[in-house]
Amino acid sequence: MTLRILFLSEGSSDAGLVPHIEQIAVRLDVPVVVSAPDLSWLRRPVGREVSDKLRVVREELSDDFDLALLHRDADRSPAGSRRDEIHRSVESVWPGLRWVPVIPVRMLEARLLLDEAAIRQVAGNPKGRVGLALPHASAVEKVPDPKKTLKEAIAKASELKGRRLEALNKRFPHNRHRLLELLGQEGPVSDVPSWRAFVSELSAALESLRG
Repeated sequence: MTLRILFLSEGSSDAGLVPHIEQIAVRLDVPVVVSAPDLSWLRRPVGREVSDKLRVVREELSDDFDLALLHRDADRSPAGSRRDEIHRSVESVWPGLRWVPVIPVRMLEARLLLDEAAIRQVAGNPKGRVGLALPHASAVEKVPDPKKTLKEAIAKASELKGRRLEALNKRFPHNRHRLLELLGQEGPVSDVPSWRAFVSELSAALESLRG
């Protein structure tokens, strides 16, 4: 049986996580189809809360999913608080839905700061040697503003100036998405606690649903 998975992200560029979901399922030999709808295309505006997104998906798209992956950055809140928030949202809007939380301690960008080669690649300067001063896996989720740090790292790695640098900075959402796709699951990110928790919970849910 092919499992139907819903992935609800905080932003469209987070859809780069979908290939990783599929890779985890392949390793477990669990057939899946992952749906990651871009709700910004709907006519009526959709709120940012998990409950808002779940309600719209269930009412206007489909309620036929075996598992939902619900992304909510912890930012400055404890991960447990975000998990409770997601639980309340599911219970109020879609009781009975099987779900797994996706809760980076800061933002998803923190995990993308770990692959220097990928950052240089998306910056268009793969052979560059300028130092990027990237954090280690043990400290990456303590970076105060990982999105700003990642954007600055890409700009620095590019070694561009003037208008060419401005053009690169405007492509940050695309480059962020590409970095997420390039993220090596067996690399430094495997030492990040929130990533390990995500992989563990998703794996357990897939194995349970496989029967």
